[in-house]
Amino acid sequence: MQEEIYPNLYRLKIPLPESPLKYLNSYVIKGGARNLVVDTGLNRDVCKSAMMEGLKALNVSLDTLDIFITHLHADHFGLLSELVTENTKIYFNRPDAEIIEHWQGFEPMIQYGARSGFPEEILRSALHQHPGFKYGSRWTPSLNILNDDDVLEIGGYRFSCIQTPGHTHGHMCLHEPSARFLIAGDHLLSDITPNIQCWWEDGDPLGDYISSLDKIYHLKVDRVLPGHRRLFENYTERIDELKHHHEHRLEEILRLLEKKSPITAFETASQMTWDIEADSWDTFPVAQKWFATGEAISHLRYLERRGKIRRQSEDPVITFGLV
Repeated sequence: MQEEIYPNLYRLKIPLPESPLKYLNSYVIKGGARNLVVDTGLNRDVCKSAMMEGLKALNVSLDTLDIFITHLHADHFGLLSELVTENTKIYFNRPDAEIIEHWQGFEPMIQYGARSGFPEEILRSALHQHPGFKYGSRWTPSLNILNDDDVLEIGGYRFSCIQTPGHTHGHMCLHEPSARFLIAGDHLLSDITPNIQCWWEDGDPLGDYISSLDKIYHLKVDRVLPGHRRLFENYTERIDELKHHHEHRLEEILRLLEKKSPITAFETASQMTWDIEADSWDTFPVAQKWFATGEAISHLRYLERRGKIRRQSEDPVITFGLV
């Protein structure tokens, strides 16, 4: 089903089975000789069928289609290889492209998860249910790299590319200043908080995310077109809510460390407050434990980088305590 949001700009709801997100918002911008799709869905038959039916209803053929991908995650990138033709231009960001170019599989993430206290055998079972493992792109076509402040013109719109790292290294939004809307990918969501994970030793994803929220705060935006859930208008209010959410998370972790130290990221996640229907941490779906632990690592990293906590051990597992 296609929904007209603005002139020449439509939303397709691409189903995401077995996911609490329910569907991906894929945006189609009709531009005459060339058309643009923003984000694709998973590499699954149900996603491809929804995409093809939506494009057909809009009278958009694949050989007229270019594709902009906001970020690397499989629910946005995975169907890409099924849509490209020899004429397709694929627009993408440099930092996420470098992850593809240097991809070593999921093993480094598993090893870092084990060092963070996640039982390795459980982590490996979670991997096999991870959408990025099951439904990623079959291959990666040639990518046209867009950088911060580059301009993309299509369908009467003039989009400014804004790099907003945090959810991924190179996540990119599209801002239309004249029409005053933002295609936000997973940087801003209406009623859930974007997942900010960390599964590596370097970097500060939460710090990057908060900086990216500050970076876009003063843009002229009347309406946000997110990657999931409903479109929304309370732009700066939502940014404030997201920042406050992470402030509360950081305070919660400091309180946990006052009660118990040293502690691993996995143990930290098990004691944090989550909006998930489960009686206890033991009954959490394994995939949700993966996301929760990745979030805990990113928050611990943020506190560590700012001198609020310190590592108390490195081997065999990383543990933290108050300074």
